[in-house]
Amino acid sequence: MITRDTVRARLDRVSDPELDESIVELGYVDQIQINDDYGVVTLAFTLPTAWCSPAFAWMMSVDARDEIESIASADRAVICLREHMHQHEINEGVNARQSFDASFPDADGEVASVRATLDDKARLSRQYEAVESLLEADITPAQICGLTPAEIDIHTGDDRRSEDAFAAVYLESESFAVTVPARPLDRYLRKARTVEYITSEDDTLFRTPEGEPVSVDNFDLVHRRGRLAQTNMTGQGGLCDALNESRRDKLNRDTPVAADAD
Repeated sequence: MITRDTVRARLDRVSDPELDESIVELGYVDQIQINDDYGVVTLAFTLPTAWCSPAFAWMMSVDARDEIESIASADRAVICLREHMHQHEINEGVNARQSFDASFPDADGEVASVRATLDDKARLSRQYEAVESLLEADITPAQICGLTPAEIDIHTGDDRRSEDAFAAVYLESESFAVTVPARPLDRYLRKARTVEYITSEDDTLFRTPEGEPVSVDNFDLVHRRGRLAQTNMTGQGGLCDALNESRRDKLNRDTPVAADAD
């Protein structure tokens, strides 16, 4: 049987592409309905405003559909974006598996290029947070620049957000591992692999915005650029949080995913 907890866990992998935060954590998910007889899962969700970018809304809808359908017993996902100025085009197009251009013939360019730009920004922001966690553990810039994915051992268990989750960082010149919080490194590695900045366990872990390995010489400059990306996303997130809370209060709606009865 499909459970709401299973669906929620998959949806936690779907991010608002502008904010790089989970749609579950952001409170966008309104309702999950499961029909086990037919293997159909229906997701209803609402964005902070009715005029959120149709490209961003499309990305979240497609990603949610694909994550739900990756569950073994889920044969089909039905996506219901609510109270958005383009909800009809998005719901019809995503559920019919059309392309963004087919659903929005007047759109200027393919949504994939927008996604790529936002993915690069998110990767740089996540890299900043990961590097900060290593610096706070007294790992030096020279050691950070030499790290590879093979030297990172992440332990999250079933809950990636658990405070007990940790990552062991094995330093090449040392005979011991340094323990750091798991979430920054886990989030960074998942994004870096998604955008194929990391394709091998022996690749250099951290990269410049242009994709070159970070060196000791440019470490500070790249880290500052990552901080700018992270600050920009945090500012946008605060604004969206306020709009989302205001909208839900007005509609007398909460986020009942965890409390829904099966």
